[in-house]
Amino acid sequence: MLNIIDFLPSGRRRVKMRILLAEDERSLSRAVIALLEKNNYSADAVYDGQEALEYLEAGNYDALILDLMMPKMDGLTVLRTLREQGNPIPVLILTAKSEVDDKVLGLDTGANDYLTKPFSTQELMARIRAMTRSQTGGQVTSRLTFGNITLDQATFELSSPAGSFRLANKEFQMMEMLMRNPRQIIPTERFLERIWGYDSEVELSVVWVYISYLRKKLSALRSNIQIKVTRNAGYSLEGPV
Repeated sequence: MLNIIDFLPSGRRRVKMRILLAEDERSLSRAVIALLEKNNYSADAVYDGQEALEYLEAGNYDALILDLMMPKMDGLTVLRTLREQGNPIPVLILTAKSEVDDKVLGLDTGANDYLTKPFSTQELMARIRAMTRSQTGGQVTSRLTFGNITLDQATFELSSPAGSFRLANKEFQMMEMLMRNPRQIIPTERFLERIWGYDSEVELSVVWVYISYLRKKLSALRSNIQIKVTRNAGYSLEGPV
């Protein structure tokens, strides 16, 4: 997983633009992820439509590259669901289909742009830049707050009125998932896939280790929130109502 911190010319920090790629062809997915990372994006890959929705619910993404033909849930259903939920995330549809009707249907469903396979890497990057251009100008930092705890996404700083800690990369990613989904149980497997990756050989117990790290930091910060474990289900961030 990439460190999502970058520096502006002035020396200020900013969060790299995050892109989710939903593409079931693994070789193409790896190539596109490598291309995005080379161009200074933070990118995650999923391989079916259902996972795409789950990742979008659990994480904060600036754009979605979406294949139409995917298992479990096709791209159009994913796109339709996002728009019905009021999610305005820019979406680039990526598909082998070249018929005009498919392009029109995708755009009418809510896609921002459409690219047909095979495509050139230059065109893909140009379309992503154009699609996300309105988002790149202003934001330098953003913060998540729950209870008396604040997580700075630009500095990885976890703070309260009692003090602060700078989180390690995986600690930050785990805390970010929890704070974006307060009072919602996140399965252990989701943490493992989201942070360590699908192909990781890391055991599930590593999640508990990092949860323990975060709990100790929250305790030291005298937080009024806590990470709760639900047996055979996962972890949730609980706090004042």
